[in-house]
Order: sequence, then C-alpha cells, then structure tokens
Amino acid sequence: MSPALLSNRYILAVDDLPDNLMLLKMMLESAGYRIELVDSGPAALAQIQKAQPDLVILDVMMPGMSGYEVTQKIRNDPQLPYIPILLISAHERSSVVKGLDAGADDFIRKPVELEELQARVRSLLRLKQSIDQRENFISCLTHDLRTPLIACDRMVDLVRQGVFGDIAPAVEEALAGVSSSNQNLLQMLNNLLEVYCYELGEKKLSFISVDMQELITEVVTELHPLALEKNLELIGNWQSEVRELSCDRMELRRVITNLINNAIKFTDTGSVTVSSTSDTKHLQIEIQDTGVGIAEADQAQIFERFKQTQHNRSGHGLGLHLCQQVVQAHGGELSVRSQLGQGSTFTLQLPLADS
Repeated sequence: MSPALLSNRYILAVDDLPDNLMLLKMMLESAGYRIELVDSGPAALAQIQKAQPDLVILDVMMPGMSGYEVTQKIRNDPQLPYIPILLISAHERSSVVKGLDAGADDFIRKPVELEELQARVRSLLRLKQSIDQRENFISCLTHDLRTPLIACDRMVDLVRQGVFGDIAPAVEEALAGVSSSNQNLLQMLNNLLEVYCYELGEKKLSFISVDMQELITEVVTELHPLALEKNLELIGNWQSEVRELSCDRMELRRVITNLINNAIKFTDTGSVTVSSTSDTKHLQIEIQDTGVGIAEADQAQIFERFKQTQHNRSGHGLGLHLCQQVVQAHGGELSVRSQLGQGSTFTLQLPLADS
C-alpha cells in the first residue's frame, strides 16, 4: 500500500519530555501525519476518549504512569476499537517482552532514526487499516446475509400457514426443520453483529434506572415454558435489598435471558435457580443449574469468541462472549464455577451507581 494512502492519519505521541515530543512531531508531520502531543499517561487516556487516534506512540519511562501501564489500560478498555501502539524508550533495560505482553504492537529505541520510525509507523497503520477493513467487511456481510434469511423465514411461515394451499404432514415436518435452521442462523448472525459492534467500540448503551427484580421475574416467566417442557424447576429467589440499578435494560435482559436459557439447555433433571445478593458496592446475580457441568479446560476459555465446549449441545461460541462484552461495558464481571456432572453457576456482578 502506498505511503500516500496512509498520510493524514491521526497519531497521538506521548512523552514527558517536550523536546522528544517536538522531535517526533517534526519527523512525522514531514510525512503528512496529523500529530497530537501529550506529556503523561493520564493525559493520553483522556485524549483517546475525546478522539481515537489511528496510532499511539508511547514513551515507556514516564513518571506517575509508565508506558506499560498506559498500554494495558488501552487494551483493557472494551469500548475502544483496536489502536496500534508503538512503544519507544531510551533505556536498554526497557523490556520488549514486557511491552509486547502488555499489548503493544512494536518497540523502538532512542535515538530514533527518521526512516526507521516512519517505516514502523507505516507498518502499524497498514495493520490498523487491514483490521478495520476486515471488521467492516464482516459487519456488512452480516447485514447482507440477514435480509434473504428473513425473507426466506417469512415465506416458510406463509407456506406452513397454508396460504398457498394444504401441505402434507411430511412437508410440514420438513418445513419446521427449515424454519428452525433459519432461526438458528439468524440468531448467530445477530450475535456476530452485536459482538463486532462492541469490539469496534460502536455499541452505544442507554443507561436508565432499572428495577432488576422486575426484569429477572419477567425473563423467568418468559422462559418458564422451556423449563416445563423438560420437567425442570425454574426458581426465582430474589434476596437482595437492592432492586434499582443504572444500566442498559435491553442489553442486560439479553445477558440474563442467554444465561438462563443455557442453563435450561444443559440441564436434563433437577432445577435452574436465579438468585441475587448485594453489598454496598455490587449487585450479584447467580444462575445455578443441576446440569451436565463444564470441563475445567473449557471453563478457562468459555467466554472467548468462537470457543465452544466439548459438549454436543454447545452452540457457535458467540453467546457467552457477547454476554461478557455487555457485562464489561457495564463495568461488571461475569464468571463461572462448575464441575462435570454437578451443574454450573454463572455469577453476574454489577457495580451500583454510588460505588
């Protein structure tokens, strides 16, 4: 890709020494980049929230907050899209391994040579552009695939309703299978689109005061017929004194619905219990089942994208990853405890507004 196509990109340079910042500015502006200068880690994080750069060039040794710490905070922010990070240091003892493990993409030592710096910047900007194009492609593809699937699903429903004439029982059974497959594929596409919205930082949450006891009762009532079909008890056990929580109601409803639905899916006998407790800082919701359980090896990666358990009922590996994305966007944590053959407990911990 031509360097000209990478010019006019927005680069954030972070260094506590003004002379170093001015040198970086001169080196990069000569190549056509737009440069923003800040002199500390906290200032860098604040600037990134105001305007997300295409690349961060970050000094390792800074007072107060090191470049390693800034890198980790950028990488741990679920609201931020991928931003390449180039660490820069004058100290030989600065650890390349530590920097890369923190989430940096490249490392360069001072004194910096103009051609090397510009080459590394071009390389990282190409990487950024490649990732952005891939994400946009997946998003567009997901949108485009949903349209014919929805149309097909509606046509199948019309046929099953007899709009085009009577159908034989065998045909009805076949169409039911087609409809079920369509619904599964639509759900997978919807989840994929939501996951990429979160990962690209494009998901906007609407925080309002929500009665969480009412929300959970609503979901339990909705899913109760699924439990009855398997002769399971679905129990709501609200114990928390806290009911109100500032959150995005629709997104948290998605999480709770998914977790309870999974618990029913993987439980053949016994019960699924939804309980809650709270302290001064958190509201904690637990979904406990008496189902098949999750192998210890699977628990370590169960919230990762496209990671499926070894159980033959496992889905596409998107549902729990999306739940994790939603919970993290609320500043909370989602965890699991489980033993094979003894059931699982998913714990949703959400911060209270005044914590």
